[in-house]
Amino acid sequence: MPQITVRGLAFRYVLEGPEDAPVVAFSNSLGATLDMWDALLPALAGRFRTLRYDTRGHGSSETHDRPTEIADLAGDLAGLLDGFGIARAHLVGLSLGGMIVQALASAEPARCASATLMATAAHLPSAQSWNERAETARMQGTGALVDATLARWFTPAFAERSPEAVRSVRERFVACDPVGYAVCCGVIGRMDLRPALSAITAPTLVMAGRDDPSTPPAMAEALCAGIAEAELVVLPRAAHLLAVERADAAGRYLRAFLDRIEAGGA
Repeated sequence: MPQITVRGLAFRYVLEGPEDAPVVAFSNSLGATLDMWDALLPALAGRFRTLRYDTRGHGSSETHDRPTEIADLAGDLAGLLDGFGIARAHLVGLSLGGMIVQALASAEPARCASATLMATAAHLPSAQSWNERAETARMQGTGALVDATLARWFTPAFAERSPEAVRSVRERFVACDPVGYAVCCGVIGRMDLRPALSAITAPTLVMAGRDDPSTPPAMAEALCAGIAEAELVVLPRAAHLLAVERADAAGRYLRAFLDRIEAGGA
């Protein structure tokens, strides 16, 4: 799969769709890869050009083993857009990806045609818990965290109904570079984007899973309270990784939101 070098790191990416179409850039969850968007993408087919990439230290993207901030990860996304000559894009992120979108949309509003924030938060304490998770990954690998993580990511009904989808996510999580995972845990532990929310001026869709124990709907409501042009959708029968568990509904809401913006109706 192709790679592009941004700020001294190689990133795996997929850029596809009509070359003259509006661009939608996707940023993945902690412990996942760009493949987590596979089931959602058909909702945008033929209408949008999509850019997906593996967050640094995930999948086939490189990382630095040093303290890293959310602004650094937002800079990676900005650098990717620059590398492809994309001045402005619709930004979509889930969990850590949603934090990256918040950081870029607030720091560089002109680059953000819209923001879609899925199963995410502006602040997710505590730093100690994230440091402990990072240490477990470094010492034992991400396999030591996978069972507890997937219990938060999917409802029991989905895990029973779609074991292949869950197995695929599990395999990618276990394969995640322990250092890359740990570095990003540190990012989340130190992050507080609450003061930056008012700087997000783009139309914003906030999407939450009703059954998400990691970033419950109350956190989505807090995002909407801080972002002037935000609207909220809460998906039933969805836990944290809602772009996989409810790819149909998430894709449908995202497509309607983007179509409305492109038509000038936002």
